Amino acid sequence: MADALLTLNAGSSSIKFALFRCGHPVPAQPEIVGQIDGIGTAGNARITAQDKTGRTLDDSNLSLTDAHPHRAAIDHLVHWLRQYEANWKIVGVGHRIVHGGQEYSQPILIDDATVAKLKAFIPLAPLHQPHNLAGVEAMRDALPGVPQIACFDTAFHRSQPAIAQLFALPRRITAQGVRRYGFHGLSYEYIADVLPEHLTPEQANGRVIVAHLGNGASMCAMLGLKSQATTMGFTAVEGLMMGTRTGAIDPGVLLYLMDYAGMDAKALTHLLYKESGLLGVSGISQDMRELLASDQPEAQEAIDLFCYRIVREIGSLAAAIGGLDALVFTGGIGERAAPVRAAVCQKLGWLGIAFDAAANLNDATRISTAQSRVTALVLPTNEEWMLARHTAELMGAAAGSPSGA
Repeated sequence: MADALLTLNAGSSSIKFALFRCGHPVPAQPEIVGQIDGIGTAGNARITAQDKTGRTLDDSNLSLTDAHPHRAAIDHLVHWLRQYEANWKIVGVGHRIVHGGQEYSQPILIDDATVAKLKAFIPLAPLHQPHNLAGVEAMRDALPGVPQIACFDTAFHRSQPAIAQLFALPRRITAQGVRRYGFHGLSYEYIADVLPEHLTPEQANGRVIVAHLGNGASMCAMLGLKSQATTMGFTAVEGLMMGTRTGAIDPGVLLYLMDYAGMDAKALTHLLYKESGLLGVSGISQDMRELLASDQPEAQEAIDLFCYRIVREIGSLAAAIGGLDALVFTGGIGERAAPVRAAVCQKLGWLGIAFDAAANLNDATRISTAQSRVTALVLPTNEEWMLARHTAELMGAAAGSPSGA
């Protein structure tokens, strides 16, 4: 039996999980990876899982009839993992927690006190934090005595200048915690970690913009491999257009909809998070693959708007860091949608990108020419590995402390 680390990303309707072999360092490739989808939605949930060779371990429906479907899903996951107990012993669990507020800039060991603190951040991320914490509490019950580690999506952005984190609101409101936090931090942290393998030291530590493009999308501007500015702010609905989220929107639109369409906070939340973005503009799908395959003009308009917003935000982020030395695409769309990368890069010649169309079509790592002043890269992200690494590091530090706690 080998020691293993479990990583958990509990969202509103899905739980992603991965099992990593313990090691020094932790291997980048998990032994098992999978997810449970459809939690709390009509119809059956579904579990899918593969081993590191790509062999399917499970692909089946689940009936989560419990009054607490997230807890039922976690219980099923623990039961499912126990069939591998002869091979793996889970010695630590790393949780993705969306919000760490201003307090947490590093991963932490979870105990009763920290759970209480993290619950206090629920008003800052009401659509994400409760599900993250449901996963924490369920896993603590399922694996008593096993260390649980919280890794925060906001932590990477705490290096930003104070001015970049402010809204132009009265100070009394800022004091309540209403400020720009930024998200997708685990993804950006991973890219910052591997960037020196693909760029010269001067470029890697220079002016870099990373575009994490997926169903949720954001960008981050870095200097010295540290976050300086990002497109998401107080919530994960700001910034870029996304699969079903609006991204940046004139607040006056919301006031208009409240006054003249009678929409309340619940209706506006559903509009901003679930009905808009690629889905809302196209009227077809939130899936970029479906839109790229469609011949409908509405699909093309949604793609065009998505790319337009990316280009505009790149200009803003480049201004914040004084120029651009490298642009990195990551996330599901960033890694796999060559037409999106092409539409973005072809509009950035003025910033110094000489685009290599052939390399882009071949999904090469470098999609700028050898002569390009700015290097454009495509790098797969690995948030799960960051969770596993942080879990191993924090467990090691705790084991080496005088108290052993």
